[in-house]
Amino acid sequence: MNPYIDTYRNPQKIKETFNAIKTLSKNLTEPLKIMEVCGGHTHTIMKYALPQLLPKNIEFVHGPGCPVCVMSKGRIDCAYKIASQKDVILVTLGDMIKVPGSYGSLQQARAKGLNVIFVYSPLEILKIAQNNPNKKVVYFAIGFETTTPMTAALLQKVITLNLKNVFFHINHVLVPPPLDIILGDENCQINALLAPSHVSVITGSKIYETLIKKYHIPIVVCGFEPVDVGESILSILKQSLANSPKVETQYARSVTYEGNLKAQSLVEQYFTLEKSFYWRGLGEIPHSSLKLKEEFGEFDAALIFKDCLGGIPKEEHKNCLCGEILKGNKKPYDCKLFGKACNPQNPLGSCMVSSEGACAAYFKYQGIQPT
Repeated sequence: MNPYIDTYRNPQKIKETFNAIKTLSKNLTEPLKIMEVCGGHTHTIMKYALPQLLPKNIEFVHGPGCPVCVMSKGRIDCAYKIASQKDVILVTLGDMIKVPGSYGSLQQARAKGLNVIFVYSPLEILKIAQNNPNKKVVYFAIGFETTTPMTAALLQKVITLNLKNVFFHINHVLVPPPLDIILGDENCQINALLAPSHVSVITGSKIYETLIKKYHIPIVVCGFEPVDVGESILSILKQSLANSPKVETQYARSVTYEGNLKAQSLVEQYFTLEKSFYWRGLGEIPHSSLKLKEEFGEFDAALIFKDCLGGIPKEEHKNCLCGEILKGNKKPYDCKLFGKACNPQNPLGSCMVSSEGACAAYFKYQGIQPT
């Protein structure tokens, strides 16, 4: 038995927790629509068939916490154009290489002969740059607050090693701003949040206090195992019944109120707020992303390659519902393309291509028919 895994997947504990949820849910005066912000939570929920364990008056709604899913086609087009320049090696992480843009995906760019590499750790870029001193190595940096410290650490290493051929195309986004947009919509029916855990390890649970004060809904920072999700729903249910919304941390084994202060300091050293960022499906959101500070402009790929990045469209596939899914307004089954024209082998939208996407989770664990 592995106590760090099996404890949180214990069938008896899962059964007891969801039975308690069913009992307490009878006292609800209105349905609970709980948005799980993180794509990792979506996969746990679908993998363990947790919606089937819930009473009818409690529903999961999928949120915008998948960094690949929220990346607009225009941003991918920027990466493609940069990769097309002479003597460039473009480097990025995981699923980002498969998301289609206007010119194709970065994977297709590599198939056409462009020098595109994906890595598991940004620090691998140091070796790539040292082995290719005559190339411009561009890191297409993506992710929420979780991965931003790694980019900052890479930049710090680049400066320390005096590497002059590494550049950064920054696409780091923040969790609270899109949640504020979603919750502030007049048609929003979401009345509780499962807050992302990995983000909260870095930021601390304190970043959700503003949302609590503004929207008065329960927010629980939740771990990734089925017992974690069950316990978090139970906490949300108790808060709702007591009419006492607050920020709670179920994932206390990793998350504190203040977060990782060293990582936060490293990010603050190199980054500042961007004026606006265009989110897939959500549009322009002010102060929702980061950019390099001006004093690090010599490393900023957006400045170095600005002459080739103009006139890039922002429009997404007109029939893709990724935007509505990220807002919590639609489920993957509502999309006419789901599992047909759009599937893991031929993804049209980022919610299908990403390993954390809601469409990918539904397709993997339930197939193309709703249960």
